[in-house]
Amino acid sequence: MKYIDDYINSILSRFAFLDFWILRIFLGIAFCIHGYQAFPLPSKGLMEWFNFSPILATLVPIAAITGGSAIIISGFLKNPLGNLLTRSSALVIVVYMCFAFLIAHKDWFITSKLFTSEQIFLFGIGLFFLLRGKTV
Repeated sequence: MKYIDDYINSILSRFAFLDFWILRIFLGIAFCIHGYQAFPLPSKGLMEWFNFSPILATLVPIAAITGGSAIIISGFLKNPLGNLLTRSSALVIVVYMCFAFLIAHKDWFITSKLFTSEQIFLFGIGLFFLLRGKTV
């Protein structure tokens, strides 16, 4: 059994450098899609469902696309700016998700629906990058 475990580890350890990239890219794509779904701006859906003003219904999708794009782009920056951009875009994502919970999903606190939704994972990965910064 140990031989099989060592063999699998020797193969998969070659791809270990991808671990944070997988999280970063999936989080970024998810947020870009969330923001893009609200187009054209201002988002009529946000104004109708949540009674947002046209300015807020424009800023929310832009924040999602900006945060998602920046979390991906920051992974390519090899200087302290990469760390700063990672943390600031993660902050945008965490704040965005907090407001999503408070406004759009307030009936989910603390229920199984919250922990079986994609939103809690987006929040968790955003929080990971906020606390950890640019790890690689």
